Formats: sequence, C-alpha cells, structure tokens
Amino acid sequence: MDKEKDGIPISSLREITLLLRLRHPNIVELKEVVVGSHLESLFLVMSYCEQDLASLLENMQSPFSEAQVKCIMLQLLRGLAYLHHNFILHRDLKVSNLLMTDKGCVKIADFGLARTYGIPLQPMTPRVIEIPRVSVCQCQQTASSSFCRAVGCILAELLAHKPLLPGTSEIQQLDLIVQLLGTPNENIWPGFSHLPLVGQYSLRKQPYNNLKNKFTWLSEAGLRLLNLLFMYNPQRRASAKDCLESSYFKEKPLPCEPELMPTFPHHRNKRVTSAPSAESQSKRSKV
Repeated sequence: MDKEKDGIPISSLREITLLLRLRHPNIVELKEVVVGSHLESLFLVMSYCEQDLASLLENMQSPFSEAQVKCIMLQLLRGLAYLHHNFILHRDLKVSNLLMTDKGCVKIADFGLARTYGIPLQPMTPRVIEIPRVSVCQCQQTASSSFCRAVGCILAELLAHKPLLPGTSEIQQLDLIVQLLGTPNENIWPGFSHLPLVGQYSLRKQPYNNLKNKFTWLSEAGLRLLNLLFMYNPQRRASAKDCLESSYFKEKPLPCEPELMPTFPHHRNKRVTSAPSAESQSKRSKV
C-alpha cells in the first residue's frame, strides 16, 4: 500500500470481498482485515498453513506417493467445486497457490485474479496466468474450461515431480502443448479454425496424443482423467464435480486420509543464519 495514491487497488478489494464470503475446509480462510496506525498499513489475517506445494516439491527428497497425490487432488477438486457452485473462477491455479497444513489439509490461496461470473457469461481478460504452469487460456472462460488445464498441469506435476509444460514463452508453450496432446483440428475441436489468432501461428504436425508415453506407469483411469482435463474441445471438458467422481480415485492405491499425509520441515520459514558479528557478541556479553 506504500506506493498506492488512489486508495485500495480494485484487485485487492475483489480478493478481500471474495475471501470474506468463502468458508470451506479447502479454501484459505480470511479471518479479519486489520488497519494499522496509518491507512497505508492494511493486513489480511488468515488461517496459518505451514507449507505451499511449490516449496515442498522443490525440497522433498522423495516425491509424493500416488495415494498422497490422490489425497491432494481430491481436496483441490472439492475446493474448486465449492468455488464453481458459488460462481467464482480462481484463474490462477498452480502449485505455489496451494497451501498445506501439517495435518494434511490442502487449501486454495491467492484470489487476486479471481472473478465472479454469471449467466450469460461475459468475456474476461484472457491472459492472466504465468506461462510455465498453464497451457492455453480461452477468451471466453467457463467454470470447466478455465480450471481444467491448470488442474491437469497440477496433477501431472505431482505425479512426475516436475512441471509438465515448462515453456518460457507463448510460442514455446504452444509447441510443448502440441507435442504432448497432438495438433488441434476441427475434428477434435470444432470451431478451432475460427479462433482469433490461429492464422498467426504455424503449429507443428503432431498426430498423436503422448500422455500415455509420458506417464507409462499410470492406470487407464488415471490417463482418462488427464485426457479429460487436457481435452482441446471446451465443450467436452469435465467439471470439478465430474472429476471427483472419476474412477481413478476409487481404484488402488486409494487416496490416503489427510491426517495420514507426511509432515515436512517448514521450508518457507527457513532463514540463513550467519555467524554472529563481534559487535553482536559484545552486546550479548553485556546483557
């Protein structure tokens, strides 16, 4: 707020308003908004979560087991189903925005880009999410089309223990998507040829979907779920509620219970401790 001259930013007001409305075990809880000694000092008091999944994935010595991945994904999908039931799109889903408590409870956080939506659906800003964690955003977003690809990327990253589509530019990102899912066309994506920017890109010819080659150990049910999440055709993508009913979560290994999730060192709170200076040692000796 120190650099703000025109009051609270509209994005902050949106986030505060939404979080005050939301109450769900898998959504981070905003308990209070506190103003400090000056109006520029504004604090959001939230329920404390010890971990974020991005830090965990970077620091874990061994990856999550498939049962633990299913536990995380079920909690994420329950939180998303609740958001969509309340006509809210998060629009910034990625592992760094998923928090986890030491009791294994996963919570969706960071609602700075979230929006409410209604019927009929109004156009929203198409480019809102950082490149490495997502695939393609549609100009016309629905509850299913806006979350599917991001959830697919999160599931794939948890299973593979690394980002699925680590593109550093839009062109590279599109190429990685085509390599993985095949070249889109009118047969698998009706209306594709009429998309606004299709004529500006020359996509490589890739006739095959390579998800099965990428995740050779994954069951048929797991591959079906990934394919549903990465479906090119927006009309055929699954909703969060549909994904919760996937047979992938009902086959072995079954999802573990949240309280049986492992606990980890608090990587976010690590501080580099340097050797105490002579001055500080002197002050300590005088105390």
